[in-house]
Amino acid sequence: MQPAGKHYVVSRPLYSEDAFAEEHKKTTRKRKTLRNHIKQYFTCDCNRVKNAALSLLPIIGWIKIYRVKEWLLNDIVSGVSTGLVAVLQGLAYSLLASIPPWYGLFAAFFPVITYFFLGTSRHISVGAFPVLSLMVGTVVTRLVPDDGPPANITGFEGLTMDEQRAMVAASVTFLMGIFQLGMGLLQVGFIVMYLSDTLVSGFTTAAAVHILVSQLKFVFGLTVPGFSGPLSIIYTLESIFGQITKTNICDLVTAIVVMVVVFIVKELNDRYKSKLPVPIPIEVIMTVIACGISYAVDFKEKYNVDIVGKIPSGFEPPTAPSLQIFQMTAVDTFPMAIVGFAVAFSVAKVYAVKHDYLIDGNQELIAFGVSNIFGATFKSLAASTALSRSAVQESTGGKTQIAGLLSAIIVMIVILAVGFLLEPLQKSVLGAVVIINLKGMLMQVREVPYLWRKDRPDCVVWLVTCVASILLGLDLGLGVGLGVELLTVVFRTQFPRCSVLANIKGTDIYRDRKDYLSIYEPEGVKIFRIPSPIFFANIEFFRGKLVEAVGFNPLRILRKRNKALRKIKKLLKKGELQVTAKGLLPSGSSPIVESEDESKMEDLDLPSDYSELPVQVNWNSQLPANICVPQVPIHSLVLDFAAVSFVDMSAMKGLKGALKEFIRVDVNIYIVACDMYVYEKLHSCKFFDDEIQTSMFFLTLHDAMLHILERHPDTSKLDSVSEKVFSDEKFDSLSNGRGSLRSRERTDKPGETKF
Repeated sequence: MQPAGKHYVVSRPLYSEDAFAEEHKKTTRKRKTLRNHIKQYFTCDCNRVKNAALSLLPIIGWIKIYRVKEWLLNDIVSGVSTGLVAVLQGLAYSLLASIPPWYGLFAAFFPVITYFFLGTSRHISVGAFPVLSLMVGTVVTRLVPDDGPPANITGFEGLTMDEQRAMVAASVTFLMGIFQLGMGLLQVGFIVMYLSDTLVSGFTTAAAVHILVSQLKFVFGLTVPGFSGPLSIIYTLESIFGQITKTNICDLVTAIVVMVVVFIVKELNDRYKSKLPVPIPIEVIMTVIACGISYAVDFKEKYNVDIVGKIPSGFEPPTAPSLQIFQMTAVDTFPMAIVGFAVAFSVAKVYAVKHDYLIDGNQELIAFGVSNIFGATFKSLAASTALSRSAVQESTGGKTQIAGLLSAIIVMIVILAVGFLLEPLQKSVLGAVVIINLKGMLMQVREVPYLWRKDRPDCVVWLVTCVASILLGLDLGLGVGLGVELLTVVFRTQFPRCSVLANIKGTDIYRDRKDYLSIYEPEGVKIFRIPSPIFFANIEFFRGKLVEAVGFNPLRILRKRNKALRKIKKLLKKGELQVTAKGLLPSGSSPIVESEDESKMEDLDLPSDYSELPVQVNWNSQLPANICVPQVPIHSLVLDFAAVSFVDMSAMKGLKGALKEFIRVDVNIYIVACDMYVYEKLHSCKFFDDEIQTSMFFLTLHDAMLHILERHPDTSKLDSVSEKVFSDEKFDSLSNGRGSLRSRERTDKPGETKF
């Protein structure tokens, strides 16, 4: 029972699309042509110049509303905290890229400066990102391997291995920036939409596994050559475990101590974050302690540990990238551009929603493109945003990118003045910091059981992306994952869940007949719901499902009818059939044997020709002698187009053929809730003809059902409750008890059906 006051009553005429169009005239909308769009795009006025300036320099928008008294102190505290973390992560993530540590510091300075002016996010911290650094490192080790000669590149003459690798990393970063800037200028920021959260989760989990394996050589203090390409992770593990007996105990113990302490304090930070004014910067604290102990005990000489080593003071002069490296790395660099932007945009979107402001995807592409181009000129590592560093900037009270600018100043101080203090730092400490920060990405594996229970296609995308990225490498793995993701979309639309609908008693609501008990289906009517767009790949699937739903193949019945008509006409000419008041009867006592006429078989698919018959053939009655044609159990077929957003040309031909097959076996077709865009396209593509007419289109499903009940009152009976919904005063005659309705309502007593 619904509570009182929860009902609504609407009284209106029954509308087909034609009737509605006659009564309600549409306004004339002027459609813009391509010429209009081009003209508008190149038209310049004061407002467009102002909007363009605000779009390209978002700083103009937020600097005007900056609250100095309320925000400045928060930004200072956040900037200092983020700067300290950025220094440490810059050193650590450069190891992933297989370049000297100080180049990672440049990634925390140069890109931040340009993003300050061009970026639309106020909270993300720009700099090195572990996944991106690892992807750069894969290219670096391929062109400049640990063992063997480097690639034949002109600019390598006279350079050390470290300088060659820095050159490769800078050129890759420059090309990545060009790709991002180009996509931003072409307004294709939407491309990130093709990377679903599931795909990104599986990809970053695989990247975390790669990062973990790549840092084991520093934790164990081993010399492991860099591997690239498919199965590189297997070869790396094989090399590590082949040398496990050569482990440097000092590096291993130091790394374990750092990881345990950092893990414990990070857990405490999470548990008591509401009570702590700022999170405890435990990575920085442990780095300072480890650096001091290493310097005091002289770990380098006594235990032969690998340390950061000499850090040059100051910045390097700007250099041009190598075009040869561009040619050799373009295929590898494009996925980096997509991944770097996708991760940064995802993080920026989270904070934009949290703090209620807007970000622009295309402007973010431009900002990161320019930042990477500018940074690469000074040999910076590829920049995106690290989740942990952005969390520090936001959680410590950062309000705008002024906090990011202050963090860049902290990095600059380290580069220019105090970098030498980090020279005794063990690389195993940096490796330990990297590994412990992978917890969030590695724990994403917990999503798999949930996805398997809730959405198995999504779970398949996660698993395939993760496994492919681990085994084939991050670039190929991302391509495989994207391909599988697009395939799942195709399969969802190509094989959707079609359903047969029925009326819910006492309402104008129609639902899947399999899901409800109290349903009513007028005899001779089938309502078929199509739950997706109709296009070339799924039209045959829909035709098969439609035949399955109605329980017969209309083309097969049409052919049998036309064969029967041929036979009847032939027998009438021979005098073997005679016309009587009861219909057609054999004139003799011997049975008529039907023979196949192979001539003109193609005519069997055409509409039945009754022109030469003296009487109308009732196909639902018994035909003379041995002529047998299956009966058609329905007189009306309703197609619910409410979820059909488009129909392509190939599907239109298939749909037209399917509808004609039903019409030719005397089934009335009704199409309901058709989107106006689809309806107009059907008009413009000459979909309608003598057989398929606009009169079969109705505004709603209930309008079509009322129309059917008006045309076939003798086949339906409405119960006292449904009658109120199905009929108004002009359908009162339908309640006289004629016909029947099928009910699946549970009986109150054994053998009793409630109507």
